[in-house]
Order: sequence, then structure tokens, then C-alpha cells
Amino acid sequence: MSGPAAALRGYNAELREGLAELRGRREELSGRIREEEAERSRLQGRIGALTERLARTTESLARHLAARGELDRTIAETEAAYGKILESSQSLLDVLKGEIGNAGKASEPQSTSKEKEKQAHGQKHS
Repeated sequence: MSGPAAALRGYNAELREGLAELRGRREELSGRIREEEAERSRLQGRIGALTERLARTTESLARHLAARGELDRTIAETEAAYGKILESSQSLLDVLKGEIGNAGKASEPQSTSKEKEKQAHGQKHS
């Protein structure tokens, strides 16, 4: 039994060592797989939270942009209306000044040149 039996026992021992080594590698690999699955799960959770946060931020941004656009339109319309009010006010003021000037001329007495001389002469002696 020394020849074939010894060889068989040697093969058996090597086979068991090889299997033990493979099982050790398998266990190490299984540990890495568990770690990576846990990491993937954490990352998927973060992605879900970030996706939700991104959606909320996008909606909020859209609302803010719309509100700013509305404010821009309101500002532009108000500035245009204010400009028209200023133009109308200037025109009204010009008309008023013209009327005041005409009213002043109409209320002045029509004096003769002799009366003007008397008034000027009277002022000199006063």
C-alpha cells in the first residue's frame, strides 16, 4: 500500500488543501460582496434623497423664475406708465405757464403813453 495508497493519500491531502484555499478565497470574496452591496444600498438611498431634493429645487427654481419674470414685466409696465405721466405732466405745465402768461397780459390795463409818462414821473418824485 505504500505506492498507490500513499499517492492517493497525498492527492487527497492536496485536494483538501486546495479546496480549503478556494473556500477561504470564496469567503473573502463574499465579505467584499456584502460590503459592496451595503455601499450600493447606501448610495442608492443617497441618490433617491438627492433626486427628490433635485426635483424640489427644480420646482422652486421654476416658481422663482416665473415670479421674477412677472416682476420684470410689472416693473417695465410701471416705468413706461410713469414715463407717460411725466410727459403729460410736462405738457400740462407748459400749457399752464402759457395760460398764466396770457392771463397776465389780458389783465394789464391798456394805458396811454401819457399815462405811462405820468406814472413814471410820479415815481421819480416819490
